[in-house]
Amino acid sequence: MTTSPAAPLAVTIVPVTLFQQNASIVVCTATGRGIVVDPGGDLPRLRAAIDQTGATIERIVLTHGHIDHAGGAAELAEALGVPIEGPHEADAFLLADLENSGRRYRIPGRPFVPDRWLADGDEVAVGERRFAVRHVPGHSPGHVVLIDAAASFALVGDTLFAGSVGRTDMDYADHDTLMRGIRAALMTLDDGVTILPGHGPASTIGRERAENPFLQAP
Repeated sequence: MTTSPAAPLAVTIVPVTLFQQNASIVVCTATGRGIVVDPGGDLPRLRAAIDQTGATIERIVLTHGHIDHAGGAAELAEALGVPIEGPHEADAFLLADLENSGRRYRIPGRPFVPDRWLADGDEVAVGERRFAVRHVPGHSPGHVVLIDAAASFALVGDTLFAGSVGRTDMDYADHDTLMRGIRAALMTLDDGVTILPGHGPASTIGRERAENPFLQAP
């Protein structure tokens, strides 16, 4: 998806890795400055997409530490000369294990410590835009989501999907924790807010509120 250039944000999605993870290039249209969110891999394709946008990339931002979201972050940050921000520090163990997890899934990964951990209540700048950071654990302990309420847009990683929610079958994950976080951080947003998940199509808060089976239970 690429938004209209008349909108405050232009978003280009580049599905990467065998998991078809939605790496995204988010650009402030007023300034031409942007961020890359969750560059899990396939960096030549991602670099080509960045070049096509013509944006000046200011930073890399991670929603969480899984290999398909973070595997290419260290290499891309070095290539672009930019810092890495996120996820929450509770995902430090996942970032430290990127080489091992990458070997399991045949995705190149290199451990690193981000230049800035993100916490609930922080902000991430994209040109003139500001994304509010919310800590939404459950899929991973340090998962964060990024919300620009004024632009009616949120990057939600692997918390909420079109018609589903993030996996919680890992030993460090918890479904009830995830659902509480989704309700507190995302279901309090207006129906018209577009959400970009880490996999699959974009949706809206209103559509998920009305149709997502995981949100229908009391």
